[in-house]
Amino acid sequence: MRPPQDVLQPVKAALSGVALTFRTQRHMRFHIYTVGVVVLLALFLGLGPREWLILLFTVVLVLTAEMFNSAIEATVDLVQPGYHPLAKTAKDIAAGAVLITTTLSLVVGAVLIIGDQRWETIKAQVGAEGLGPPFMVRFALGALLLAFVIVIGKGLGKRGQVFKGGLVSGHACYAFFVAIGIMALTDKFLVSALAILLAAVVAQSRWEAKIHTVFELSLGALCGIIVGLLVFILVPQ
Repeated sequence: MRPPQDVLQPVKAALSGVALTFRTQRHMRFHIYTVGVVVLLALFLGLGPREWLILLFTVVLVLTAEMFNSAIEATVDLVQPGYHPLAKTAKDIAAGAVLITTTLSLVVGAVLIIGDQRWETIKAQVGAEGLGPPFMVRFALGALLLAFVIVIGKGLGKRGQVFKGGLVSGHACYAFFVAIGIMALTDKFLVSALAILLAAVVAQSRWEAKIHTVFELSLGALCGIIVGLLVFILVPQ
């Protein structure tokens, strides 16, 4: 006679998997901390039921993608402990899925926080023809200028590569550059503060991954802020 099965065993195993992912995967901890900040911000903004459903669905999508990514990495390491091109391909594809869902979550969060009415004002500002170039032209020129700054900065350093590491953090550069652009578009302090917070989170993730030092991240953030102020604030509107 077979012993009775514990009906709660699958639930216990699932909760153990969630706890193990949080304990062993630094990217999962990063996502969880970010989710906490987003939920507090949503409570402060008083989102409606539909906005909450969209936000929660997006959050769950990101966390699920990160857990699948961790599971795929563990399976690949078990089957192929050493380096293999196919193992790298599997890990890169899984990481790409996380990147896509995370980017989507940032876009959804921005749409929910800014709101419908503010989007109309932003669209008018983006396409405005004033004394200076419109917003998208400024953004493109600033992004191109930042690319030159990053390449030169990495060339001056003694370690790292163009796409990884180096004296100037490219991620921090562009994150704070975009944050300054958002600040130029909106007059809401909360939206501006969230943009700076997200930029800081991007920089923190590079430090936690041990790709950049605090000095390199600070230098990247400074470059992004200076270029952002130059193209979005100082140039006539």
